[in-house]
Amino acid sequence: MLNHKALGYLYEVVRRGSIRRASAYLNVDPSAISRQIRHLEEDVGSPLCERHENGMRATEAGYLLIDHYHQQQAAEDATLSRVSELQGLRRGEVRIAVGEGFIADLISAPLQSFMAQHRGIDIEVHMAGVNEAMTLVKDFEVDLALLYAPPEDPLLHCHVETRQPLDLIVPANHALVSRQQPLTLAEVTRWPLALIDACTGMRQMVDIAARAEHVHLMPRLRTNSVSVLKNFVRSGIGVTFMPELTVQEELRQGDICLLPMQPAVLAGARAQIVTRRGRELTVSVRACLDHLRQGLRFFSADAPRVLNARCGRKRNASQVE
Repeated sequence: MLNHKALGYLYEVVRRGSIRRASAYLNVDPSAISRQIRHLEEDVGSPLCERHENGMRATEAGYLLIDHYHQQQAAEDATLSRVSELQGLRRGEVRIAVGEGFIADLISAPLQSFMAQHRGIDIEVHMAGVNEAMTLVKDFEVDLALLYAPPEDPLLHCHVETRQPLDLIVPANHALVSRQQPLTLAEVTRWPLALIDACTGMRQMVDIAARAEHVHLMPRLRTNSVSVLKNFVRSGIGVTFMPELTVQEELRQGDICLLPMQPAVLAGARAQIVTRRGRELTVSVRACLDHLRQGLRFFSADAPRVLNARCGRKRNASQVE
């Protein structure tokens, strides 16, 4: 049987990049860590980590053992959580990775109501772009992630998915407001444009669409902040891309307008809640996931304009019949 403590040491060495940093974090003598990893290598008959210019990294065998360690840890946590469930789900922890665009939806009510119902469950929220959030889930650093327009990944399991198109957001008095048909990216280039950083699903969708249409976008403003994008548009400076629910309050107040985009990759963008495929979830994580699936606007239904269009088609069909 593999030594669980040695597996933990291996994980921390790879995570921290050196035996010395792992030693400081674990408060364990470096020689003890080296000895445990050496014994582990003797047990499996293969080197498990190696030095490179940025520190220690795992070999292919090492990554397999680290993944086994995480799965083992997750199964133990899930078992303990089921024991806790017998006592009324009194304690637990849920770690969530989330992009800034989801924050208002998450904090407004769903997270508050969950924490009020389960006072013994602690919540940890990590702000992250889509790529980082996916990595955090795959590396077992968080339990679940709220993702916008993520690329497919076989290591992730999607629990819920809704259609949330990436639309053009413009000032309320903008000349494009009178446009009746979905816009092309070429039409958008006529106006001052703000774009969010490339680490986000929003930006990656825009870049994919731009390459497909052979359009070169020249943003006047680049930022990693959704709030900055909103203010850029609200102040009348220019336009940007954003899902409808991220700017629902601004739309309600009449500060901005939303215009559909023609590229299929933008019109078909999805929001997902994901966990690590094969990971056994604790009772706390499952309870939180179910609560967010029902309480978050992003995940309880498709975007409002998508639902409205769908209802419109149904009404038209009834009238034809």
